[in-house]
Amino acid sequence: MYVRLKWLVLWSLWAARFVRQPSPIRRLDDGSLVRGQYSIDGSYQRYSGIPYASSEYKYRFQAPGPAPKWDGVFEAVREHIRCPQLYPMSNVVGPEDCLTLNVYSPNHAWDGAPLPVMVFIHGGAFREGSGSALLYGPDYLVSQGVVLVTLNYRLNVHGFLCLGIKEAPGNAGMKDQVAALRWVQRNIRAFGGDPDNVTLFGESAGGASVSYHLLSPMSKGLFHRAISQSGSALASWARQRNPMAKAVALAKELGHNIEDAHELYSVFTKTSLKELVSTQLPRKKGTLMFQNLPFVPCVEQPIDGVEPFLTETPFDILTSGEYNKVPVIIGSNDEEGYYFAGLETDESLKDMDFEAVLDEFDLDFPSDVERRVVAETLKQLYMGDDEISWATILKLSRMHGEPYFNLPGYVETELMLKSTDKPVYNYEFQYRGWRNLPKFVAGRPFWNTPGATHADELFYLFNLFPIPSMFEDEMIEKMTTLWTNFAKYGVPTPEGSEVQWPPTSMSSPKRLELNETLTIAAVSPAPTLQYWRNFYNKYRAK
Repeated sequence: MYVRLKWLVLWSLWAARFVRQPSPIRRLDDGSLVRGQYSIDGSYQRYSGIPYASSEYKYRFQAPGPAPKWDGVFEAVREHIRCPQLYPMSNVVGPEDCLTLNVYSPNHAWDGAPLPVMVFIHGGAFREGSGSALLYGPDYLVSQGVVLVTLNYRLNVHGFLCLGIKEAPGNAGMKDQVAALRWVQRNIRAFGGDPDNVTLFGESAGGASVSYHLLSPMSKGLFHRAISQSGSALASWARQRNPMAKAVALAKELGHNIEDAHELYSVFTKTSLKELVSTQLPRKKGTLMFQNLPFVPCVEQPIDGVEPFLTETPFDILTSGEYNKVPVIIGSNDEEGYYFAGLETDESLKDMDFEAVLDEFDLDFPSDVERRVVAETLKQLYMGDDEISWATILKLSRMHGEPYFNLPGYVETELMLKSTDKPVYNYEFQYRGWRNLPKFVAGRPFWNTPGATHADELFYLFNLFPIPSMFEDEMIEKMTTLWTNFAKYGVPTPEGSEVQWPPTSMSSPKRLELNETLTIAAVSPAPTLQYWRNFYNKYRAK
């Protein structure tokens, strides 16, 4: 009995090292009280699941409502909250009222001047994901002396139904993000952060979101620097070109043959959110896996009494030069398409049709003949005389990446340089290491091939729990130093660094290439990218 008791005491003392202790109480701007926890190692404080706005039923498809009130102290310890989305096995997870954020502050945040703030927007094709620490562990960034905020926003039809009426004007998910940024402005001082030094950054759909915030009058003044990773508002997948058609198609899948906006709204509000989210539109035959994203941001119609997020196309706004000009970093990974090509099937590869693929871009061809010519040229550029199959999937993978991620960032940079007086930094992440988890998931032959695929860079910025650093401390240090240095000073490389990362320019386009070594290289787009750029200039839809 004594021996068992002794071991129980020893085990309890050992386990206590991994129990997080409560943090000091923080007071929000409205007087509400919040308490979080210390990290396991005691180096920072974490406040998880703080409601920043409301997306309860009465705000469905609209801008979010105010954050809920509470009595006493809110225990900000709920992690892994997410907005409704399909999970493996086609289960819908997440509550309708899901708008929460997480704040992570170094312990020294309250010892002197407030610290720079970095607000991260997660990716997931605008249909999945969350700001959870399970994926976006704060340890690496917070250790560099910044306050980190991650957040949830409404996804899929829940966040991006766009009917052009007051009840469902569109872009609810983007307006959620604006509400989170406004919350940061009001409250981040309570967590040791500086509201006058906020860097907005995100990846994939999060990168496209950052790009949209640069364009939206709603977001003006809410952040001071921006980093867009593998995502742009110019990407074809990031904007609904015909939102009413998507809504009509969803209603049809639900068994309703209607086209009136108010009737559609009535049906969608009477349908359970679980059924709305789980009802998928079929993928068009012949297209790429990444082209079936029906509910993403849209251009809103002006409506009396409704504050719009976006009323013009991203291309038109960037061309006009009327956007929120701040220092920016824009970049992507050299082999973005590996991950998406790995998700194809035998059947989808057999049906692949370059002409069908072209139909899903923002292009307007004057004749079927010209469309077929462009499709055949693209096929030759990417595949040569090879047939599409698993044996040639590496060739096809570039079609999964270049026009969706590399090209939009390239064009966005060019358009910005024509009008901004702020620095624009370009990068390409090329590193293959033990933390390239998306590339590992893509499997063979991708894992055995040089380069980095979509989202690989994230795991050198965030601590994916419970994966250790996997002998990648050097690249983690490089990435987090560059990103946080930009957040602190507006210049990504510190004085005395082995490589100084210069802004790009029209006369001397340069980028930082992140690999085993850091290299400054002239931007020299591949022939396929040049072709995309040229025929987009010729056929871009008006």
